[in-house]
Amino acid sequence: MSLRRLLALSAAVSGRLRRSFSTGVSSSRPPWVLFEQATPAVGSGLRSCARIVEPPDFSQLAVPALHVNTSDVPDPDSDVTQLLGGQVCSASGDGLVLVTIYDMRFPAPILAKQGAHHVRQMITEIVPEHNPDITRFLCNPLTGQLTRLPDIGNGPKQIACGPHMGVLTQADRGHGPPDRFVVAELQGNTMLRFLSDTGGWEVAVTAPCRLPLARRVFFENGGFDQEAVAFGGRLWWVDLTWGAISADPFSDRPEPRFVELPRGSVLPARSTAPTGKLLRTFEEGEAYRRCALGRYRRMGVSEGRLRYVEVWDREPFVLTVFALDDQGSAWTLEHRLVLSRLWADGDHPWLPLPEKTTPQISALHPLDGNVIYLSVGEHVIVVDMNREEVIGSSPRNGTGTCITCVLPPWLESSRIPAAGKKGDGEKETLADVLVRSGGSHTK
Repeated sequence: MSLRRLLALSAAVSGRLRRSFSTGVSSSRPPWVLFEQATPAVGSGLRSCARIVEPPDFSQLAVPALHVNTSDVPDPDSDVTQLLGGQVCSASGDGLVLVTIYDMRFPAPILAKQGAHHVRQMITEIVPEHNPDITRFLCNPLTGQLTRLPDIGNGPKQIACGPHMGVLTQADRGHGPPDRFVVAELQGNTMLRFLSDTGGWEVAVTAPCRLPLARRVFFENGGFDQEAVAFGGRLWWVDLTWGAISADPFSDRPEPRFVELPRGSVLPARSTAPTGKLLRTFEEGEAYRRCALGRYRRMGVSEGRLRYVEVWDREPFVLTVFALDDQGSAWTLEHRLVLSRLWADGDHPWLPLPEKTTPQISALHPLDGNVIYLSVGEHVIVVDMNREEVIGSSPRNGTGTCITCVLPPWLESSRIPAAGKKGDGEKETLADVLVRSGGSHTK
């Protein structure tokens, strides 16, 4: 999903979410959730707020507007209105969430309109002269603790950095609460990263990556099709036409490795690669979304293995699941299921399918390798590939895109690992600085 569409959707959903957020954690909370990707910045508290619900419903996350970088507030007499909205970018394997918020400007009358048609109009009418300020947070969704990451740069430099950042953690004892974290994005033969050990951003030069074909443009431009995935002590960035490239962002000199998609899933090289930048015309964004592979292909972690899922975008809607071997070099076919045949005789609320409606992949179940979540029209359905059954469904309560996030028990009482160092050698979180200052960062 393009950033412009996410921002518009953030505006559309922030009103309905404002009253439902809670920092409280229920004893009956699910072990994992689907976080709606579009997220607003609302309120003036010191912590994030989450609405945690059982999948297939989408949970929501919001961060306080108090801590968001903002430029001067528009003149109340002008026709320009401020919007603070963004996206849940990615999640670590142990429940920490990376959130990016943009300080945007819209013509004021647009924000008052309702409905899909007007949301589309909002996207096209972002005030073009305004370079958005960008704020990045690492969040514990259960305790609400926030760590605000330092700025990368200003203006266009900020916009160009970080559309596909991932977060990875490490524990000194190898298990339990993490002791350190890194937020990173692969950009060709360099890696932009924030290390909690140092408390600052840096650019690391990577070792050469040996790709099997001379089609490096997409990777070299930092373009990827979905969120970065944390798996096996590495971050994985995915080109859904070709494969995934992974690296250990904690390493002094990260060594990228490439894994090609399963045989038969590799597609021809793109004629043009999406830039991932915010400043793209609406028409370009729509053209790309019409053929966006992220609707029909996805890579993710499920039951301790990296899995790749794809569904045909035409009848009879064949759903296929592959698992990566322990050596990280080859894929094994696990399931193949014809969806049209699966629900042909059932009385399901999403049937009959409206014209041009196709099943799309929402998520892989992180704890059960047999279960896939699909979006079909206005419903999210749950398919058990092993039983060849639909085992659940729900009217879709979100915008359609989501991030899978596991919620281990220790997350309820654990702090985000500290970033930077105090004079006495002890680390200090940026959240400590926020709480001490009690204010937002305003330019």
